[in-house]
Amino acid sequence: MKLDIELFNTFLQVAATQSISRAAAALHLTQSAVSKRILGLEQALQVRLFDRIGHKLLLTEAGSILVPKSRKIIDEINDSRVLLRNLEQQVAGPLTLGTSHHIGLHRLPPVLRHYTQRYPRVTLDIRFLDSEQGCIGVETGELEMAIVTLPLEVPAALHTQVTWQDTLVFVVGKDHALARHDRVELDRLSAHKAILPGPGTYTRTILERALQPLAVRLQSTMSTNYLETIKMLVSVGLGWSILPLSMCDQELHQLQVPGLKLARQLGIVTHTSRTLSNAAQALIKLLSA
Repeated sequence: MKLDIELFNTFLQVAATQSISRAAAALHLTQSAVSKRILGLEQALQVRLFDRIGHKLLLTEAGSILVPKSRKIIDEINDSRVLLRNLEQQVAGPLTLGTSHHIGLHRLPPVLRHYTQRYPRVTLDIRFLDSEQGCIGVETGELEMAIVTLPLEVPAALHTQVTWQDTLVFVVGKDHALARHDRVELDRLSAHKAILPGPGTYTRTILERALQPLAVRLQSTMSTNYLETIKMLVSVGLGWSILPLSMCDQELHQLQVPGLKLARQLGIVTHTSRTLSNAAQALIKLLSA
């Protein structure tokens, strides 16, 4: 069997999942097709790549050496394809991008509507995930680009471009005890239960860094990475939170907290070493407009 990119893709999926069945499901192949590809790769290279231990397939020493080599081979082939496709100056082909649920719901619809109408030959693969995972996806090469909340410290391998400034405001539900006030001191706010974005998220980190020099401890009873869920929990009176100003409506009451003005940056994340497809460049140009 001759070596091709699908063999290496299959090998990496089996290595990641340690299972023929899970790899087959991820690749939308039959288990026999995956087994045949692994066997073909082993025969072509004349080495054993996996040992079956219990219900798991574990990499042999040769398999472990092949993993980074396979990623490099796939990246080189994909990069060559992009370069050649770009020579044609056509905006077409696949574009795999990640975006957060919030941006996908509140920022992207008009942009994507215009983009798909203008470039119907682009096949979009949009993956909804946390902003942090979007950045990881770009860094590992799984995503060509991400449109997410931008990290406060940008890894050296990533390039970021600000598209939107997102003002964050303190909010409570209309029936909350603090809803009688428009302005509330931080010590009074912190005495009430908070519903915050999950620990480690960029939005949570913005709040924690603002509070750090003030030595304030919050009563965070619940946390979730989905801002729409936070909005619902706040609106029914379960606590206060911070949310983008664009999400505030008649269900919420905004609070001014003296000395605290929070904001985050939303935008584009790409890899510094990756050649962007015409499809990606066209979307970036549209977002930059």
